[in-house]
Amino acid sequence: MDIISQLQEQVNTTAALAFNTFGTLQRDASPVRLSPNYPEPPAAAKPADDAAAAAAAAATATATVNAVEQSKLMGAELVKAAKQFDTLVAALPLSEGGEEAQLKRIAELQAENDAIGQELQKQLEAAEKELKQVQELFNQASDNCLNLKKPD
Repeated sequence: MDIISQLQEQVNTTAALAFNTFGTLQRDASPVRLSPNYPEPPAAAKPADDAAAAAAAAATATATVNAVEQSKLMGAELVKAAKQFDTLVAALPLSEGGEEAQLKRIAELQAENDAIGQELQKQLEAAEKELKQVQELFNQASDNCLNLKKPD
């Protein structure tokens, strides 16, 4: 796989990781009051007994710890993907001579492309001419066969 394809693949990987990381952070973020002027949200239904309240509190604490750990892991993966991208960019070949040399090389390649294109056009025209000749000969041969004529 060439370096450009690897870069494209790494960009896609980084974008997917960023999307998933930000989505997870958004999903797991605790609510924050934007203004003291907003009314209090309605209280959740209270558990019937203390055991249920303790279980709910323990589950919330566990979920918070898991969310924090998951956020750290996802952040680390995102940083790792960014570093891999930087490594691939550093592996790109350096252009010699700057922009002027690149423009000169592009002009040379375009001239070469035009010359090859003209040659291909000539070959296409010759092939079309030959095809017409073959079609004419085939038509003559099929007419001779259908009319039971002997070839000249």
